[in-house]
Amino acid sequence: MISLRLQCVPALALQLVVMRYRGQVRMPLATPAMLDATKCWVGCGYLTQWCSLRLSSYPVEGDGFREGDIAVSKSGSRSCFARSCLWPKSVDGHVYIAYMLSPEYTDLDRMTIQDGMESIENGTCIRFVPWTHQVDYLDIQPKSGCWSYLGVHGGAQTLSLQAPDCITSGVTAHELMHALGFVHEHSRADRDKYITIQWANIWKEHVKNFEKYRTSNLDTPYDYGSIMHFGKYAYSEDGDPTILPKKNPNAQLGQRFGPSELDKFKINKLYKCGELHASCKIDKKLHLIKRLVSGS
Repeated sequence: MISLRLQCVPALALQLVVMRYRGQVRMPLATPAMLDATKCWVGCGYLTQWCSLRLSSYPVEGDGFREGDIAVSKSGSRSCFARSCLWPKSVDGHVYIAYMLSPEYTDLDRMTIQDGMESIENGTCIRFVPWTHQVDYLDIQPKSGCWSYLGVHGGAQTLSLQAPDCITSGVTAHELMHALGFVHEHSRADRDKYITIQWANIWKEHVKNFEKYRTSNLDTPYDYGSIMHFGKYAYSEDGDPTILPKKNPNAQLGQRFGPSELDKFKINKLYKCGELHASCKIDKKLHLIKRLVSGS
């Protein structure tokens, strides 16, 4: 284990205090010295919850991972454009996603995971329901690391939340958004207009985690504060930033507390959530969100 730079200690320590106070961690109040910086560099501020989104070494049905925590299916689909990769919508306008939680989770683990589900449900048409008989469902297990497949794949679909590292409501929401069909925000096709990737600062074996893909973006503005965005120091080899915002150098990149307003807006637009998708209302909401993101 190696030590973190001193200037990072206050931000990380504060985050630990806040997370513990909110009940999002089940460990005693820790110190930054307990962080295993040999696994990944999380740096200062709102990043990946103490390396909890690190690359997993757990084999996924003979396949691998993309961007650190997206399990690659045999089809190798990189984006979720086709309706076939979206969870079906019920006649009442909601999208019901069944889930099963491993019996290995403690009661507190289960409560924390369900908090992450509720953070997505609030303000969207998504509803997570305990599995009863559904053919397609999320099989949430404490495997190695935090990861999910992209979109719905059919049948029992594994989503890994390893305890204790991955058991926060924010990390849960992040992985659930992958399961809903969302890639990382910094992988957007238009990302080079908004961020600069510092390739020289990235661990060579993790460079592929910063590839960009052909994405529709749902005609929404770039969201620096998305729960799907990497932090400034993600996968840093030497502690220097790996991602820099272009328009505002002091902008916070990413967080793991809950979906941003724009994250929820994208969910509603992708899944055509009822009246929220009506042109007059969606234009007004998008205008307000653009103002919120731009800070004007």
